[in-house]
Amino acid sequence: MSIFKAYDIRGIYGKELDEDLARKIGRALVTFIGCRKVAVGRDIRPHSASLFKALAEGLTMQGADVIDIGECSTPMSYFANGTLGCDAGVMITASHNPREYNGFKLTRANAVPISGATGIKEIERIVLEETFAKPAGAPGKIICHEIVQEYAAHFRKMANIKRPLRIAVDYANAMGILEAEVFKGLPIETTPLYGDPDGTFPNHEANPLKTETLDALRAEVKKGGYDFGVAFDGDADRAGFVDERGEIIPMDMTTALIAKDVLREHPGAVVFYDLRSSWAVKEVIEEAGGVPMMSRVGHAFIKNQMREHDAIFAGELSGHYYFKANFTTESSALAVISLANIISASDKPLSAMIRPIMRYFASGEINSSLASRGDADRVITTLKEKYGTKGHVFELDGVSVEFDDWWFNVRCSNTEPLIRLNLEAKTKSMMEEKRDELLSIIRA
Repeated sequence: MSIFKAYDIRGIYGKELDEDLARKIGRALVTFIGCRKVAVGRDIRPHSASLFKALAEGLTMQGADVIDIGECSTPMSYFANGTLGCDAGVMITASHNPREYNGFKLTRANAVPISGATGIKEIERIVLEETFAKPAGAPGKIICHEIVQEYAAHFRKMANIKRPLRIAVDYANAMGILEAEVFKGLPIETTPLYGDPDGTFPNHEANPLKTETLDALRAEVKKGGYDFGVAFDGDADRAGFVDERGEIIPMDMTTALIAKDVLREHPGAVVFYDLRSSWAVKEVIEEAGGVPMMSRVGHAFIKNQMREHDAIFAGELSGHYYFKANFTTESSALAVISLANIISASDKPLSAMIRPIMRYFASGEINSSLASRGDADRVITTLKEKYGTKGHVFELDGVSVEFDDWWFNVRCSNTEPLIRLNLEAKTKSMMEEKRDELLSIIRA
């Protein structure tokens, strides 16, 4: 499988990705979009520094200046792209992937993502065919720029915390350590877990979507005295939360809560949610005076739709939280601040705020392996034929069918040979019945 994927470039270092390829990717990026000023950040994986050096060689060879923003979170790299007036950006990271992986997240000016459909596949073609533009007569320069404190100062201004809070933070030895610079000087006392930077991730995988990675955070919060807990992923563009009891908060419920905070400052604004989210998310956005809009899954799609509709905020079931305030990209620190704003203004604990919006029963995302994309397409066709005449069908991403008392979405993964099911119902028994019914068809 190619390392040039739907949303980024990602592969095993030393086997699928090395310095020679990084150099070629730098050359291809300039060839493709003609950029002249590129912000480049990196995570703390052991090979990120050498990949930076090679990538920068490729970029400068083609005449582009490199703004070296050093080690940072992915949200910080987007911030740098926008605030420094760059016409492209690269974040060297493999996000939540294990230590042996690395890769590149690519953006145009103002942090507009370059996806498989909007450039990654063309960059792959240029790399494979080596059809680079002629090297520049005068190579570009490498200019160092410290971005962490600029980012922290910018988002610190958005805090409106009414009383001191105490939170536990699982950094997973990764880039959330820098994202948390935003909290300094605020009335937030943090207890760090795995707060020493280590790109080998010695304690656990930096992926809050895997609930087992939250075990240490939950145990710490259950000791008592915390308002909530947060866990960052490897490059800190995603975050998972637990309430004051150490119970995991579904990420779509976090979207609903943050929407309430954002809409308090921006009444009537557009808020996006991805199509896997609970019916409750749409309802809460409406109740808070916002305009809810549904998006297909994937950061490139959501960011594009947010720009088209001038949306103020969006949330994904995967723990990505997008803010117009960060050039319509993720900011995990601002997601934490939004929750802190809400909790500090209430005499209720977080669990009591979540309870009223846990209105339905969700299956969670269930993955099934299939032999080929053709098999997945046949499954989707079968589901449309069986359920399409009985419910409301839409095909924003895969197939979704809504009934009065339940709904489901089935779609293909963009990165793996999997088909994904999400389902929700008004009762637990109906959710379980319909979940098993659909899985029997998908896995037949």
